[in-house]
Amino acid sequence: MKTLIRNALLLLCCLGFSLSAEPLSDKGKGLDTQVEDLKKAVIELNRELFILEEELLFPGNTQVSIFLSLDIGNYFKLDSVQLHIDNKELTNHLYTEREVKALQRGGVQRLYLGNIKSGEHELVAFFTGVGPKGRDYKRGATVSFSKGIGPKYLELKIVDSVALQQPDFEIREWE
Repeated sequence: MKTLIRNALLLLCCLGFSLSAEPLSDKGKGLDTQVEDLKKAVIELNRELFILEEELLFPGNTQVSIFLSLDIGNYFKLDSVQLHIDNKELTNHLYTEREVKALQRGGVQRLYLGNIKSGEHELVAFFTGVGPKGRDYKRGATVSFSKGIGPKYLELKIVDSVALQQPDFEIREWE
């Protein structure tokens, strides 16, 4: 990480020097173009630092990611989701109308990214919203999973059950 930061500072110093050392009319490259190049370099550096930070904070051997998706959503209007792993509350999320519409259009939201030990675990998700016929609706879904070496990805999926005319809440592991 020190090397990456040192290289970034060196890059910024070099770009800064080239901005001040070169006259505006020389070599056909204007100040605006140089500033745009500098902005692109800073954005790329910021992206690399973000990736490095995520790798340091959430190493692959202990990482767990939990995602949420919504299929159609005719029988359930999502208000909130609460997650627990091994009876420990992880996160709560309240949804805006805009977020629900994005999920209905096929979006997938990362609800949680964290670290857990290898072994057996239990994920419990509570979904709150408005169900069929405009009634308040709260349901839970549970899955036991085994965390091994490498990252673990779980998806919470809300699907419409046309036969039952109510929502169904699924939790599945991604391979």
